[in-house]
Amino acid sequence: MKKLILVLTLALLAVVVTACGGSDEKASGDEKNLVIGVSAGDRTWPEIKKIAEKEGINIELKEFSDYVLPNRALADGDLDANAFQTIAYFDDFIKENKLDLEPLASTVIAPMGVYSNKVKDIKDIKNGATIAVPDDSTNYGRALLLLQEAGLIKLVDDFDGKGSPDAVKENPKKLDIKPMVAGQIPRALDDVDAAAINNGVAVEAKLDPLNDAIFLESDTAKPYINIIAVRKGDTKREALQKIVKIYHSDEMKQFIEKTYKGSSIPAFIPLDELAKYKETWSKN
Repeated sequence: MKKLILVLTLALLAVVVTACGGSDEKASGDEKNLVIGVSAGDRTWPEIKKIAEKEGINIELKEFSDYVLPNRALADGDLDANAFQTIAYFDDFIKENKLDLEPLASTVIAPMGVYSNKVKDIKDIKNGATIAVPDDSTNYGRALLLLQEAGLIKLVDDFDGKGSPDAVKENPKKLDIKPMVAGQIPRALDDVDAAAINNGVAVEAKLDPLNDAIFLESDTAKPYINIIAVRKGDTKREALQKIVKIYHSDEMKQFIEKTYKGSSIPAFIPLDELAKYKETWSKN
């Protein structure tokens, strides 16, 4: 009986030690292997992965087709970083969902565009036309700014970047602005007169932002510069800093410019400068 108790006790201790060891390993971080969440169809990160391998860092890329799961996966520890979102969306999402994440570096700006299967020019949008826009508040706001830039509407003076019907001060053409799930908008192009579509969503739907959009966002829209995000406290990790150095290299700048031909534009600016993006809204 005593031998049986001893065996069971030792077995229990082994389980406890193993469990604790696994927990410590996860918390310590692996500087040779990284898991990074990216948008489906992204062409930049496979190139970064190849360069990183030469520096002894193995990157596993996990593709996502929505704007919610990548941040939750990062917060839960399933990713070391993600790279799919604008700084404005990121700030809004982590505040709303109380996530301990922070920006690591800026990457590119991928201009949002207005697309249509009904008209060839933004000036041909008719009175009462239905315009689809993303339904999350940040991209809804971005779409409204885009429509203002196109001369279709005018926003309130104290616009804060978040989309809502109340944000529109003047709508001379009485447009029906219809929020929809971002990823579903390309499939609705036959049912609406035009749509504001995020760059990544457009590319995934086989649309060419430079040739298919009837109006394209300015490349100086600082709130909509994309970032690499990490968990709080991870910005100093050696492997992640190496990835930033690779991304911000002249080699990658040239790769992005050649690959995307203006539909995705390098925007390598310091985080302290990027943090001032809200000043952009006050100037509209």
